[in-house]
Amino acid sequence: MGKKKESSALLQVDTLGTEGQFSIYNFKNINVINEYYNKGKMQHIQKLEADKKWAQLYPALQDYVMQFGIRNFYVDTYWIWRLAKLTEIYGTEEEARSLYKLALRHHHQKIDVREIELYYDSLNTQEIDNFVPLDYYYKLVEHRKAIDTIRPPRGVLLNMGRKINSRQADYAPTLGMNNQVMIFTSKRNEQLQGLSYRKNEDLFISLKSDGYWDLSTDMREINTQYNEGSACISKNGRTLYFSRCESPESMGNCDIFVAKLNEDSVWTDIENIGFSINSVSWDSHPSLSHTEDTLYFASDRIGGFGLSDIYFTYKNDKEEWMPAQNLGPVVNTRKNEVSPFYHPNYEVLFFSSNGQLFKFGEFDIYKTYHNNDQWSEPINIGPLVNGRGSEFYFSIDSESKDLFYSRSATRDLNMLDLYSFPLPMEAQPEALTTIAGSLTDSLTGKPFTGIVSVIDLDEGTAVAPKYLRPDGSFEFDLINHRNYLLIIQ
Repeated sequence: MGKKKESSALLQVDTLGTEGQFSIYNFKNINVINEYYNKGKMQHIQKLEADKKWAQLYPALQDYVMQFGIRNFYVDTYWIWRLAKLTEIYGTEEEARSLYKLALRHHHQKIDVREIELYYDSLNTQEIDNFVPLDYYYKLVEHRKAIDTIRPPRGVLLNMGRKINSRQADYAPTLGMNNQVMIFTSKRNEQLQGLSYRKNEDLFISLKSDGYWDLSTDMREINTQYNEGSACISKNGRTLYFSRCESPESMGNCDIFVAKLNEDSVWTDIENIGFSINSVSWDSHPSLSHTEDTLYFASDRIGGFGLSDIYFTYKNDKEEWMPAQNLGPVVNTRKNEVSPFYHPNYEVLFFSSNGQLFKFGEFDIYKTYHNNDQWSEPINIGPLVNGRGSEFYFSIDSESKDLFYSRSATRDLNMLDLYSFPLPMEAQPEALTTIAGSLTDSLTGKPFTGIVSVIDLDEGTAVAPKYLRPDGSFEFDLINHRNYLLIIQ
């Protein structure tokens, strides 16, 4: 911790930690049983509650909730909420917050969650209001160009242009072959159906040449009269996973397929990945882990937490994909989680959701860290990526320099375009060191108002600026062991 006087200002900065927030609860019965119920234990819990024996109720309820299956999060949300209330007294504030978040993510029934909904709505509004609006951010950049010699932050929201995008929806990018190949989905092709044409989802590919993306071309060996999209490719570029919908080989509405690249650079051996992964429902958005032994995907199959959930499968010793499992209640909510993307080098998963608690628009992109079979609390990756519309299909190059994603400025998902720009700090997988500080008048002790900007001097990029809070405080998650400049305006 350091203190520095500048004129009449007192600046205090603290490094708070470098760990993601993990829940203390690891629900072992997820993917084991659908619903947990023990009549004797429940009667005991109900009696303790009726007798107001809170000290005894807390460990009994804690043990009971730990046994929950997926369905319990729908029918027994009340008990998660009660445990959160008791944890405020007998546990820690962080544990209580984690349980409140679980209750808010999953409640369907009419329980009294108004107070925590109001509390988190207030927190959400405060956090969003702290971020400087994007148009004003550009003005700050221009202002700094005139007053200092620091390299200005590189641009954001850069449309990838007409070599990639079309007049129709273009989305779901994936990178391969050391970031030299990009495959994405487009609705630019049309199929004659009866007397009219319908838009057809197909896969397109673009190669990078001298630092620029070439004109994208149709992947004719993969595309059919059915819909293909949402692909991911192995590191060696020889295995492709993708979705195909409404085909005779599909078990449900959409299934995940796999294709192999032969010696003549032709995609062959195209087949359904199998019933251990696919269901009779919608299964799509495959993404490989960086070790390529785990596959993440989205599905709206029966038995999940919400409208669509993120699932995973892994390979056994025989290189066979095991039956799919739900990713759990920290990532999945009662609404939609889609388009997972696992970072090429780090244990971090990005995904899009409209059910998380902190969001700027309809669907936002989040990141969550994996450690000891647990997922950390999802983190919104900030307003330089997430806007008022919907953001999906996030992808990052292997060096964490650039992001590629699809975005719609409106709710019209037929207007999706692909964007690419330098990866903002909030989305960096290593941005885990929380820097917090406050700015007050050294004479009166009153907090200052203004805007805090952080410049990453090593990369010449800016972190999304924030307004000082009413108490003069601010907080940023940054990458450790880098040089930063703190600017207060």
